[in-house]
Amino acid sequence: MKTLSEQLREAIIKSGVSRYEISKRTGVSQAALSKFILGHRGISVKAMDAVGLFLELSITTRKKR
Repeated sequence: MKTLSEQLREAIIKSGVSRYEISKRTGVSQAALSKFILGHRGISVKAMDAVGLFLELSITTRKKR
């Protein structure tokens, strides 16, 4: 199972939206996004919320087996 960070990283990449555009629309710096996408650092919950809202992401749960 992937972590939320891994899922967000994938969603950003698959979105096809440039880091510049995401930064401009969310207020999260391009540098922070780049470091996050490359796996060099995490991002704050506030930044995760902003990017998630911009990309219209949601969290779903699954029943444990």
